[in-house]
Amino acid sequence: MPAVTVENPLTLPRVSAPLDVPARKVLAVTTAPSGLEGEGFPVRRAFAGINYHYLDPFIMMDQMGEVEYAPGEPKGTPWHPHRGFETVTYLIDGTFVHQDSNGGGGTITNGDTQWMTAGAGLLHIEAPPESLVMSGGLFHGLQLWVNLPAKDKMKDPRYQDIRGGSVKLLTSSDGGALLRVIAGELDGHEGPGITHTPITMVHATLRPGSEVTLPWRSDFNGLAYVLAGRGAVGVERRPVHMGQTAVFGDGGSLTVRADEKQDGHTPDLEIVLLGGQPIREPMAHYGPFVMNTYDELKQAFEDFQAGRLGRIPAVHGMSEGGGVPGSGQ
Repeated sequence: MPAVTVENPLTLPRVSAPLDVPARKVLAVTTAPSGLEGEGFPVRRAFAGINYHYLDPFIMMDQMGEVEYAPGEPKGTPWHPHRGFETVTYLIDGTFVHQDSNGGGGTITNGDTQWMTAGAGLLHIEAPPESLVMSGGLFHGLQLWVNLPAKDKMKDPRYQDIRGGSVKLLTSSDGGALLRVIAGELDGHEGPGITHTPITMVHATLRPGSEVTLPWRSDFNGLAYVLAGRGAVGVERRPVHMGQTAVFGDGGSLTVRADEKQDGHTPDLEIVLLGGQPIREPMAHYGPFVMNTYDELKQAFEDFQAGRLGRIPAVHGMSEGGGVPGSGQ
């Protein structure tokens, strides 16, 4: 971990927050509970227990793995519907294949991101390729759900396959942090992801003992999730470790620091930084549908059951319809 890196970060543009910008304090640190998703792959529920007021426009995020599969063990998700939001699948290690009821599909692998705007709705499936099922191997990634405002919830579905080589790479003033801007912008540097809801998504790798203070839009919220390693967040240096989420308060910058000593299997601190402009609209969320009202949620279920969100292609040898999986990914 991770696939996208550089030998010498000092060759990259450097970013740092001005000293006179108000620093964000840490409001809370939570620990993600573990569970199973889809056909049984392990996940950590990164946002469990966090008040939605501090998450908006983000709905949920799962860390998938990190897991080393034996031959025959790799798993995916069954066919399932979505409506009303965007799913962001960031694959750090491994390979996932996507197919949908509209005939679309694609493959993402080490460092790639698939950005799916579900909009008015569709059915899709995510699974490891047959070669990975046969061989086994490392699998690790994230799936993030981003809400859509009411005006965009019924837009036509859209996909973006963001290759790892296209993310914007930046570094801290001393080169101790490698910053991968997947979507949004950081200090005027824009990532490749195009979003309906204004957000910033950054995967940062910090060498042991390094610290970075980044400018952060004051109208965005601020979240940091630790993928691996140990460190501290905020100017108060609140300790965090793998599987924990830090919630930041208001301000114009946020600070992350890596501990001098990391775990034996994790040389660096790996952390995902998220910020977004809150939508502040009513939300009705159940399973794979995220709408504004109960009536819209009911309509989504009716449309799914009537086949209006699409039907499973017969070539897959699977029956059409079926019940709605739990939260679904």
